[in-house]
Amino acid sequence: MSLVLKSHCKVNLLLNILGRREDGFHELETIMQPVPLYDELQLERREKGLELSCNDPRLSMDASNLVHRAATAFQIKAKVGGVRIHLQKNLPLAAGIGAGSSNAAFTLRGLNELFGSPLNAEDLQELAEGLGSDVPFFLQDEPALATGRGEFVQAVEPFPALSGKGMLLIHPGFGVSTPWAYQALAELPNGYGVAGRMTGMQQALNGGELTGFYNSLEVPVFQKHLVLPVLKTFLLDEGALVALMSGSGSTTFALTKDRPAAEALRARYHEQFGQAGWSATVSL
Repeated sequence: MSLVLKSHCKVNLLLNILGRREDGFHELETIMQPVPLYDELQLERREKGLELSCNDPRLSMDASNLVHRAATAFQIKAKVGGVRIHLQKNLPLAAGIGAGSSNAAFTLRGLNELFGSPLNAEDLQELAEGLGSDVPFFLQDEPALATGRGEFVQAVEPFPALSGKGMLLIHPGFGVSTPWAYQALAELPNGYGVAGRMTGMQQALNGGELTGFYNSLEVPVFQKHLVLPVLKTFLLDEGALVALMSGSGSTTFALTKDRPAAEALRARYHEQFGQAGWSATVSL
């Protein structure tokens, strides 16, 4: 028996980091928007063990890999047999769009389906929380509000302000270390935000307004990677309704009135910055 799943990514419409907790994680409030761009997971039952392969040689296939960790955790928790997994990576690495977290969550979801649902929603949530802060978001497919370190996820209805909008995503060809970005933020005076941005932004988006977009990590990341503020300014100057870095970067996304406008903006970006890196457009 085998199964093929598409593993989508996300952007953070808001990432407001409130402070460092005693457990070493950071308290935050974030609004996450699923984006219909995908990696692919092929899962197949086997007699025993775990076999993991990937089309991208940069990814290790050992226990440091999130898919490997997710599959191992599932096998132990569910007490099931072996599995063979192939990960087809189409999305950039270390990009701030949650692709690795999504791969892990969809591994849990896929294995649960493959083995006849031995785990309930609470079990999957527990495993997801142990894998990473963004992983619980990908156990469901809707926009969501998240608090805590990101593990408390509240799915919400699609935001009217985004309906029909186009989105351009640009990864300039280098990644940003998430632990480094959080540490750099902690070293800034007044780096942490104040709670309440999430509620205000949710109300604005539900009311049809494109306001409240904010990412605490832009300040430290922009100070180190000087091309990113240049890119953001370019997108806004060229007509983007909104431009923001997602997560810890380096992906920046722009919202436009529709997808053709996003495609036109993408073309102007490549004319200005060349063909290096990765870019894609979607319709929301």
